[in-house]
Amino acid sequence: MKSALVTGANKSIGFEVVRQLAQKGVYVYLGSRNLENGMAAVKKLKAEGLSNVEAIQLDITDDESVKNARTEIGRKMEVLDILINNAGIYGGYPQAALDSTIDQFKIAYDTNVYGVIRVTQAFIDLLKKSPEPRIVNVSSSQGSITLHSDPSYRYYDYKGAVYLSSKSAMNMYTVVLAYELRDSNFKVNAVCPGYTKTDFNGHRGPGSVENAGMRIIKYALIDKNGPTGKFFSEENNPETGEVPW
Repeated sequence: MKSALVTGANKSIGFEVVRQLAQKGVYVYLGSRNLENGMAAVKKLKAEGLSNVEAIQLDITDDESVKNARTEIGRKMEVLDILINNAGIYGGYPQAALDSTIDQFKIAYDTNVYGVIRVTQAFIDLLKKSPEPRIVNVSSSQGSITLHSDPSYRYYDYKGAVYLSSKSAMNMYTVVLAYELRDSNFKVNAVCPGYTKTDFNGHRGPGSVENAGMRIIKYALIDKNGPTGKFFSEENNPETGEVPW
C-alpha cells in the first residue's frame, strides 16, 4: 500500500485530496494545524468506510511541529511515497504592490514558500526510500509571471502582490527541486487546482473540490513516464494541462 502526506488537509481541497487518495487505496496522513480538526475530518472519512486515513498535527510554519510530524510518521513507516504540499494562505488585504505591508509578505511566505520547504526537507529522506516518489506542490495559475503579463489571461486583472509573488517563489522552488532530483525516480510538479469554491476565496470560485482534487492526485499517481519539473493548470489549458511559468 502506498503512503501519502497531505498538508492543510482537514477541509476544502486538501480534505478532498485525502478522500480521493484513500479511495484509491493509499494510506494517507491528513496533516492539520489543529489536531482536533484533523481528527474530526478523519472521523468523517471513516464514516464513509475509509479506514486508511490518519490525522497528524502539522503546522507547516512551525519547525518543531514539522519535526515532530516527521518523527511520528517515521516511527510508523520507513517509506513515504507521496507528499502533497497543499497548505496555503492568501495573505489578507490590501494586496496592492504599494500598500501591502512587509508583515503581510512575511506571513504569506512563511506558509506558501517556507512551509513547503520545511516539509519537503523534513520528509525527503522517507521519500527517497520509495521506488516511485512523488511531490506535488499545490500552486495557482496566479503565480505564473507569463500569464500575468498577458492581457488576454482570464485573470489578468486579478492582481495581488502578496499571494501571487508567494506562489511564483514556490514555483521556482519546484523547478529547482525537480532539477536537483532529475537523475532519480522522483516526479516533482506544481499543480493549480483551478478557481475552486472554498473557504479560501469566500466560496466565490466556480470549480468544485471534486475536480480540484482530481487534478492534484493525477500528478501524485503518475507513472515512471510521467512529467517532472512542470506547471499544470487544466483550467487554463484543458488540452495538455501545462502552463508557462
